[in-house]
Amino acid sequence: MKTKNAKNKANARQESQRGFTLIETTIASLVMMVGALAVSSLFVFSTQNNVGGGERALAMAVAQQQLEQIRSVSFEDTSLNAGTTTSTVRNGQRNYAVQRVVANETNSDGTAKQLKRITIRVTPETAGPNWMRTPVVLVSLRSTIAAGSYAVSE
Repeated sequence: MKTKNAKNKANARQESQRGFTLIETTIASLVMMVGALAVSSLFVFSTQNNVGGGERALAMAVAQQQLEQIRSVSFEDTSLNAGTTTSTVRNGQRNYAVQRVVANETNSDGTAKQLKRITIRVTPETAGPNWMRTPVVLVSLRSTIAAGSYAVSE
């Protein structure tokens, strides 16, 4: 038979080995669920940003190709006449709207410079959030090889 002293030791050992209560377990589970939801929403946000970055990289490649095509023609070529042209280009299984604006630069007194401002605006046409369809814009100045004054005259 166990003595009273042995029973007290057994009770003391049981009390020191108490587990978690149901309330403590529920609160811990709720805290972990809130953390898991925060991490999952961060994962969705980062995935969307990666897709948007890929779209912008492809749009930048299209804009650079368009600018290189313009740089390969002579200054007097008809493709460099002042005006706006719009086209659709397919790259990476996606369509892009390309707007090319060529403008003649003028001096402050209104005389023409031998200089043209070329603006290429490429916008992804794919479905998705609006922030993924923001345009990529490249601006370049093109001058003639002919000798002359390109300074602003007053």
